[in-house]
Amino acid sequence: MARSTSTDTKAKEPGRLKQMFQVFQMTRRADPSSVWWFALAFVGPVVLGIVLALVLPGQNWLAMILWIVAGVLMGVLLFLIVLGRLAERAAYSQIEGQPGAVGAVLSNSLRRQWRSSEMPVAVHGRSQSAVYRAVGRPGVVLITEGQRGNLKRQVDEERRKVQRIVPNVAVHVVSVGDGDDALTLHKLPRAMNKFKKSLNRNEVLAVANRLDSLTQSPAAAIPKGMDPMRARAGRPR
Repeated sequence: MARSTSTDTKAKEPGRLKQMFQVFQMTRRADPSSVWWFALAFVGPVVLGIVLALVLPGQNWLAMILWIVAGVLMGVLLFLIVLGRLAERAAYSQIEGQPGAVGAVLSNSLRRQWRSSEMPVAVHGRSQSAVYRAVGRPGVVLITEGQRGNLKRQVDEERRKVQRIVPNVAVHVVSVGDGDDALTLHKLPRAMNKFKKSLNRNEVLAVANRLDSLTQSPAAAIPKGMDPMRARAGRPR
């Protein structure tokens, strides 16, 4: 029975081409203009390969065919790169504005040189706005999610906390959401990597471990196995 179940599960899993087609369909529905980018990414190298095959002097048929094949392969590669970028942007656009969206980006889209958590370090109770923390080569980055006006006190407290624990490390603040100087969700990783680097890899690990050991996120205060949404007060005796 176990073998048949595993075999059925493997048979039901879509193949690589089907997965790519599903990603393409999802991206096209989220952003109809992406079709033109896909076409340009594939057709451009193919046309370039054909032009080089016809224009370059002193070529035989084999060389011309190789130029065309190289153009097709380059077009496929460029198409896959554009598909990955636009699919990621489309996926972020679907969760943008929802609580926890910044945490999903921090846990999935940052490079390995960053240390972060999908759980916020501070939360505003009424508006569900949150502050996240990431440690990388530029230092410590505090990311706000939601209405920034409600998070001023939380951001100031987190900044003072970080400066007290690691006083010689730079602290940056980035806002995600609506506003003139706020970032959209898909631009967050690029903006974080633009800060000036001041730490090496070992220092990033040391700073992240020190902050994790001396600070506690709101979610860490909840005992494991307890659902806070179903917790009930004890009956008076």
